[in-house]
Amino acid sequence: MPIIARTLLLVAGIVCIAGADNWDRFRGPNGAGTADDKGVPVTFGPNKNVIWKVELPGTGNSSPVVWGKRLFLHSASKDGKLRTLQCLDTADGKTLWQRSIPGIHLAIRADSSFASSTPTTDGQAVYVSFWDGKDILVTAYDVQGEKLWSKNLGPFNSQHGAAASPILYKDRLILANDMDREDFTTKKPNARPSMLVALDKRTGELVWETPREAERACYSAPFLLQRPGRSEPELVVTSTTAVTAYNLTSGTKLWEAKNWQENGVKAPLRTIATPALLGDVLCVCSGGDAGRFAVGLALPDAGKGDAPQRLWDNRKDFPYVASPLAHGEHFYFVNDVGFAGCYHARTGKRAWFERLADSGFHASPLLIDGKVYASSAAGEVFVFAAEPTYRLLARNELGEVVRATAAVAGSRLFIRGERNLYCFGKVAD
Repeated sequence: MPIIARTLLLVAGIVCIAGADNWDRFRGPNGAGTADDKGVPVTFGPNKNVIWKVELPGTGNSSPVVWGKRLFLHSASKDGKLRTLQCLDTADGKTLWQRSIPGIHLAIRADSSFASSTPTTDGQAVYVSFWDGKDILVTAYDVQGEKLWSKNLGPFNSQHGAAASPILYKDRLILANDMDREDFTTKKPNARPSMLVALDKRTGELVWETPREAERACYSAPFLLQRPGRSEPELVVTSTTAVTAYNLTSGTKLWEAKNWQENGVKAPLRTIATPALLGDVLCVCSGGDAGRFAVGLALPDAGKGDAPQRLWDNRKDFPYVASPLAHGEHFYFVNDVGFAGCYHARTGKRAWFERLADSGFHASPLLIDGKVYASSAAGEVFVFAAEPTYRLLARNELGEVVRATAAVAGSRLFIRGERNLYCFGKVAD
């Protein structure tokens, strides 16, 4: 069966392509990073096609999420003493409300932040995973800013800080709370290092939790894999030790690619990027001080419980932090040293690999109406065609550091910079 047909069979009904006024989680519907909005400008900047620009009250690597007229953003105060969820009006960027909890400042990597977890929303409430510097506090607010509940998941420990983003499925809020096996300061084992958690989104009560093997703190957002003829999708989570599918009702394991990083990897590598799915091929990326490693896995048939089969691997080109995209028969990406690439999904064969920027990419690219929008750490936003022949369409400069993944809703592009939040859309001359 051609790969495009397999794509439709596997993801029909669950991997929605955004095209309305909602961008409900990290990288939008099901974390795919894909939208079909037709009116997003290709060229823009601080003085071109900018609907509004607002100065941010704090810092963070968290992405904006949007539901209708409300945009939600997670930030930390510059002194590290507060963690804040802010709600802005998408029409003009004005703050509608903000809610804060106390936090502490401690030493983490300079390119990390105290507000790296992206919220999620269903339009009725917004859910955020705060890290106060010690504990993970998953908190729900209604869209008017009233607190509904808060759940303490216990201590989090890693030199990178906490960054896992929650997702929603029906009445459940799910968080893959993976961390290092050992305390990075004392080198002693963490008491409760990694756990996959499902909470009742209405009350915050625990529905189920499943222990996970700990090695390195991983931040890849889970996604939902819908099988043809199955009423409930599978929950897929990637980490250093395994790519694993879980039953959403019980949290039990369905299948697993154990030790997927073997085959010459020098040391265990983190997963930060969310994987991309094309047909039955899953592209999983990882990285760390020991290098980069990506793999294409053929997923098992539904109900068999077999381990995925390795189709190809790549030890250099694919990204560590930024998530890849799936389109047509190819995976598209931007990487940590400034290159963009297009590789065939099933064979792993390179179609093209070109340098875009002198700086690397931390933000994940978005696929909008057949074009890839990619923000470099230096604040350049490149737009190139999602085609197997390289074609750069635009290079836009914001003039400030960008580490957060953008959002798109209502034919507007929302980009968080180090100092400002931008809303871009077509503006009449």
